[in-house]
Amino acid sequence: MFRHPVFPAAASAAALLLLLSHPGLAVQGTSRGLRLWSQSVLPALLPFMVCSSCAAGSGGVRLLMRPFRSFLSRFLRLSENGGYVLFAGLLCGYPMGAKTCGEFLRLGRISLPEARYLLAISNHPSPMFLLGCAAAGLRPSHMTLRFLLAMYLPILPLAAAAAALYRVPEPQPFSPETAVSRFTGGLVEDSVTRSLEVMVRIGGYITAFSIAAAFLEQIPFLPPAVQSVVLGTAEITTGIYAVSQAMEGGAQGTALVAICAFGGISGLCQTRDVLRFSGTENAGLSIRHYLFWKLAHSGLAMLLFRLLGAAGL
Repeated sequence: MFRHPVFPAAASAAALLLLLSHPGLAVQGTSRGLRLWSQSVLPALLPFMVCSSCAAGSGGVRLLMRPFRSFLSRFLRLSENGGYVLFAGLLCGYPMGAKTCGEFLRLGRISLPEARYLLAISNHPSPMFLLGCAAAGLRPSHMTLRFLLAMYLPILPLAAAAAALYRVPEPQPFSPETAVSRFTGGLVEDSVTRSLEVMVRIGGYITAFSIAAAFLEQIPFLPPAVQSVVLGTAEITTGIYAVSQAMEGGAQGTALVAICAFGGISGLCQTRDVLRFSGTENAGLSIRHYLFWKLAHSGLAMLLFRLLGAAGL
């Protein structure tokens, strides 16, 4: 129903009228989104994106993943390239895991079953983001360890379920002939160009959802706690700040871990966009499957946070 041309046209017209009737809110949301993108997201992601593309094209992934080869193969059924996708997603944050997954599938570095498996488990907020943004607002602060465990431990059961569902085969022995390519200036130029284009598209989504968040904050009849969760469902960073102001204790931690595990609708749109940009969304990587895994991760994270709290952690 929502694919009918009348719905995008009506939505865009309504959005334009809303912006024209409330220009102050539009400017406020745009400023917030651009500030977040330019001061936090761009400096954090762009260097990793460029270096990751260069590593994929030059064969440098083999050197980076050699110390972890045995663990990744035995316990997570991942190839060396698959292990790099997982590490990139965990260490660099949204949407680096999905971007690297799509890029490696496009280059033939990972198989389609492994790419589907990785898309389910490799796209998360980075530990640096969680410690600096989400956990910093926890009250009481001793819940930080519980928060991090609840955020990342669900990856293990999700990995087992995804590996079984997508029938991920045993990792093949490493073949040096297929992994080594020549490092050239053209590779660097292409990596920079593609990474910058991805970052601009991500910035557009962050700005759009920051504007939406500015309007959502003006809804008068929503209780602060409910409003903060709605904001977090739309855009993760704005939601984290709102939850930190509206709640405290176990309710605050539960809401924060749910928001961070899900990643927000903005994160969902960013993920879909990087998959489209890599040309892999229609090659077997489903955004609907990805949404299912994010909802499952959010539910498991909330449950684990409460269980750890009941256990006294």
